[in-house]
Amino acid sequence: MILIKIGGGAGINLKGIAADLGQLRAPFIIIHGANAARDDLAERLGLSKRVVTSVSGYSSVFSDPDAIDLLMMAYAGLRNKRIVELCQQHGINAVGLTGLDGRLIQGRRNRGVRVREEGRTKIVRDLSGKPERINVSLLQTLMDAGYAPVLTVPIIDETASAINSENDDITALVARETGADLVLQLIEAPGFMRDVRDPSSLIPHLSPEDISDWEMRAEGRIKRKLHALRKLLESGARSVVIADGRRERPVLDALDGLGTRVGDDHSRDLRGILRQPPVAATTG
Repeated sequence: MILIKIGGGAGINLKGIAADLGQLRAPFIIIHGANAARDDLAERLGLSKRVVTSVSGYSSVFSDPDAIDLLMMAYAGLRNKRIVELCQQHGINAVGLTGLDGRLIQGRRNRGVRVREEGRTKIVRDLSGKPERINVSLLQTLMDAGYAPVLTVPIIDETASAINSENDDITALVARETGADLVLQLIEAPGFMRDVRDPSSLIPHLSPEDISDWEMRAEGRIKRKLHALRKLLESGARSVVIADGRRERPVLDALDGLGTRVGDDHSRDLRGILRQPPVAATTG
């Protein structure tokens, strides 16, 4: 089973991703973000975004009731249904779901996080939490019937309330609970880079040791993403690829080796998961 994590940036080529996914023969699950759609919608509604950074250096968006409403509109609504629409146009019988639906992604609300703001340390608590359980039977029922699940936040907490959660954490949990063989992460960058401003600094392969070293030095959201990437490897995923979701054929290019391979199994041929191999170009 393949897990496709689609970033929420405005530059992600959703049409190209859907066209590529239409060629897969293995079952797959999509998990997607929608941060660009959320920020655009917030601006139109006159709502501001608050980002908090924990004392350990991890940054996240503060989720108040307005932020949860935005999640439901941007993630569960606009972005989710556009992805489902594009999948249907390419022969994929997709079903869009949040973690609320069928208690698909169950978590526990954070009790409070120590953050640094205005030079002071304080405890803040919002409507966010960690995913803890996946309704695997629901996912399996859908896939056995030929459907492709398209998942996003919010998730459901211990009081049956909607809460925000990090998609990186959700991806690691879904990979572990479903036994995903391959995880593709499609982002707005060529892969993992030493310098985000320099595309030529792409790192083609990251070992588990490399990830731990980078995590110790990183700050902000990249630190959180590296932590989640380490958890993803620990979940048992055999292959993880971080690739450019802006390309014309994002998934096919990732399977051809463009981007960053993560883990020890970096020589694996991934093309076998396609329904048909691409036709070789001819000259003359």
